[in-house]
Amino acid sequence: MFFLIKLIFIFFLLNIQIKYLHADTNNTVIFYNWTEYVPSGLLEEFTKETGIKVIYSTYESNESMYTKLKTYKKESYDLIVPSTYFIAKMRNEGMLQKIDKKKLTNFINLDPKFLNKSFDPNNDYSIPYIWGATVIAINNNEINLNHINSWNDLWNSKYKNSISLVNDAREVFQMALMKLGYSGNDTNLNHIKDAFKELKKLMPNIITFNSDNPGIPFIEGEALIGMIWNGSAYAVKKLGIPLKIIWPKEGGIFWMDSFAIPSNAKNVEGALKLINFLLQAKISAQVAQITGYSTPNLAAKKLLPKNIINDNTLYPNDKIIKKGEWQNDIGDNINKEYEIYFQKLKNL
Repeated sequence: MFFLIKLIFIFFLLNIQIKYLHADTNNTVIFYNWTEYVPSGLLEEFTKETGIKVIYSTYESNESMYTKLKTYKKESYDLIVPSTYFIAKMRNEGMLQKIDKKKLTNFINLDPKFLNKSFDPNNDYSIPYIWGATVIAINNNEINLNHINSWNDLWNSKYKNSISLVNDAREVFQMALMKLGYSGNDTNLNHIKDAFKELKKLMPNIITFNSDNPGIPFIEGEALIGMIWNGSAYAVKKLGIPLKIIWPKEGGIFWMDSFAIPSNAKNVEGALKLINFLLQAKISAQVAQITGYSTPNLAAKKLLPKNIINDNTLYPNDKIIKKGEWQNDIGDNINKEYEIYFQKLKNL
């Protein structure tokens, strides 16, 4: 009889523990995002509004995010922010789940021109959060503006040990491919090899690869010229660093980072609530104004100061956008080739 009572008591305790864990899971969103993408205090505001806690961690490249989700399958995230071509890749590999847009009342705030892209035609798996471009940054105090107008200028030997590149295989190779007159989304292995040969010539000029915060090498004076995300450049300039942005004549590299929910997410409802919170016009405007990254949220854009909206660095005109190239999915096998060559490059 005592043994039976003990079993019932143990079962009771286990049941309470299971309910507690379940409740805790439903009360927490695990958010994995790029380093610069959420202003301080914003997630606390979400918690205050909804009662849902956010565990927040960051990554510096799509590749590192993808590898972690692929390798540590038992460690689930509820919300991630992959770039354009990784949305298609992860969707095709069953790593993402469909998003119930009916629960996103603020979805209507998004600019239609940023929806229904080739990597996710109906936005079933992704919701636009931030878009931008990778351009050339220079320290105006050190380098003559008139001497820089092309990706090709980075290869000039006078910039030895003074150039910073983003730590991203696709973007670095896209720059080299565009320099050679190829598409930045090229899948021709011979062209990719040509780009690798060109990048080998560039290596004596490279002092660092940085995608955690591409503005840091310029702030610290480590880099005088290089690749930078336009939002990072905006943040650097706000600190008083005399940084100038050049749209290369071959075109800028355009990308969009979107919310996505992993297939093994434990708190989908919480993730949807966080997406909807960040899609609010006033919140998206705050993100754009503080981080410096361009918003695809049309309602938010209307709330931004004119000096930001009219900043050609953040919101380039249609001519600049048309000249640039958006990153597309090029298939897993070709992506692996880019990554292999990129690792070889960094190990030179």
